[in-house]
Amino acid sequence: MDDAQASATLLIVWHSRTGASEAMARAAAEGAGNALLLRADEVGPDHLLGAGGYLFVCPENLATMSGLMKEMFDRNYYDVLGRIEGRPYATIIAAGSDGHGAQRQIDRIATGLRLKRVADPVIVNFGAQTPEAIAAPKQVDANTLKQCRELGSALSEGLCLGIF
Repeated sequence: MDDAQASATLLIVWHSRTGASEAMARAAAEGAGNALLLRADEVGPDHLLGAGGYLFVCPENLATMSGLMKEMFDRNYYDVLGRIEGRPYATIIAAGSDGHGAQRQIDRIATGLRLKRVADPVIVNFGAQTPEAIAAPKQVDANTLKQCRELGSALSEGLCLGIF
């Protein structure tokens, strides 16, 4: 991949336990067209360095981002620190009731990496409050999937046009 291709590539990093985050990440990738879609445990420094921008998609678990997404940041942080500054990012959070804890945590890490937020956070509240509802597979409604496709498209188009 040459530098022009890398700068136009959107990396979509996702983790999902109940299917919601995965469905939203896949919808965003569909909208983006030119995106690399990877589970958080598959992402290495070369993926982050080779992308022009990022979309992080995960559930909120116990008022924070999912452990596998956090582990992805932990594993790659120092290898990319100072090498991806100014690159754009956005987020999609699947939440049971709030989502803002996960959002804040990702934003703090992105601040440390000197990334630039280019879209408002998308926080999707599934209203899961009982242990059974929390663990149950989630169905993402058509309007939310459309919003995710539109976000993927906007991020990809912004990278291709050099807007970010």
